[in-house]
Amino acid sequence: MAQVFLTKTRKKRLEAGHPWVFSSEVERVEGEFDPGDLVNVCSHQGRFLAAGYINPASRIMVRIVSYRPLEEMTREFFVDRFRRCLEHRRRFLGEASACRMVYGEADGLPGLIVDAFAGVLVVQLLTLGMDRRREEITGALREVFHPKGIYERSDVAVRRLEGLEERSGVLYGECPGSVLIEENGLELEVDIRHGQKTGYFFDQRENRASIAPLMTGWGQRSGIGIREVEQDGVLRRLPVNANGKIVTYPYWDGATVLECFSHTGSFTLHACKYGAKKVTCLDISEHAIESARRNVERNGFSDRVEFVTADAFEYLRSQVKGLEERMERAAAGGRKVDTSRPLSSAGRTWDVIILDPPAFAKNRGSVEGACRGYKDINLHAMKLVNEGGYLVTASCSYHIRPQMFLETIHSAAIDAGKTLRLIDFRGAGKDHPRLLGVEEGNYLKFAVFEVRSKD
Repeated sequence: MAQVFLTKTRKKRLEAGHPWVFSSEVERVEGEFDPGDLVNVCSHQGRFLAAGYINPASRIMVRIVSYRPLEEMTREFFVDRFRRCLEHRRRFLGEASACRMVYGEADGLPGLIVDAFAGVLVVQLLTLGMDRRREEITGALREVFHPKGIYERSDVAVRRLEGLEERSGVLYGECPGSVLIEENGLELEVDIRHGQKTGYFFDQRENRASIAPLMTGWGQRSGIGIREVEQDGVLRRLPVNANGKIVTYPYWDGATVLECFSHTGSFTLHACKYGAKKVTCLDISEHAIESARRNVERNGFSDRVEFVTADAFEYLRSQVKGLEERMERAAAGGRKVDTSRPLSSAGRTWDVIILDPPAFAKNRGSVEGACRGYKDINLHAMKLVNEGGYLVTASCSYHIRPQMFLETIHSAAIDAGKTLRLIDFRGAGKDHPRLLGVEEGNYLKFAVFEVRSKD
């Protein structure tokens, strides 16, 4: 095997557990190799540090797969790693029929993603080292997971950095265009062929469940409370409105909710499951909205969900503008105002607004613009949250660090004249473990804020 010698002056990231060796850290390579081959990585003194696969065309020249000598990544090697992955998911997620089953570096398999969708596996081979071992990976997946089908979704731009073309298609068995999965007691249809990434974002599973406390407790604001009333000659404790009439609508205590960037409508489904009164489900993609609509119908929530196909930024701005127009007229009192221009239909507010946008920062150079985007969308959203309501907001941009994300939200709150209380702050779920020392794994920020006007 070829030997990769690292520079003397490098930071000792590898010894701290980081599985990447950048080309700038390499002093020299001794021995013959083909791109994608396994190599031994050594200190400048020649001490063995790890084994990984090499690609001189990539800025990440070596990706570590073992801290012990390893001659080849055989089918047996992958079988062993996949069994470890399965054991971890079963421990924390039960039978784990739908989850991220293999999570790249965190599972000791950099460049490989495997999502399980109730009998069908969706695979991403992101690097040359993994792409070269396609057959070994497919065989090991079949042996460990016994899937009905394996579908490849390596149609991602990052492969170009490895000198690879994007590709997708069936690797094994039968792979339908869409599959049904269960999450937190809900049934979802996932488009594995044309959906974003592998078709679904498992990393927010626990976060979606965490919104349950926000979905009820709103009836009192409408003057509805539980009282003892006589019904059919029997005293019962029932919801009664301010006029003394019994409220028969079962979701009288639920929140009004807006979900932006809905994709498959997963937050919308959870909001309904936990008791929301009315949910507005918004996405710019008609394909995504149709997917969300089918999921809502499948779970019996159609009577509580409205769908909007629109750009989230523009939609929130239009609602804020409409709200400001209404507030301006209301504040005018007896003063004359121009009423020749009719009020727009915009100006709605919600008890809970959920923002789960795609990554705004794809690289370090786009951080400044991404922060402006996060500030803009959160500023307008918090203006539309009813007093004492909640803003649920997330970022999956690794380059936006957690403290930077919170500072951006705080800056938006100052401009909006709002006071925020941070109620919850989370990362990715248990099927997305994170290696300490690898900051790239700390990509997801999920926050719940109470929103109030400044007293």
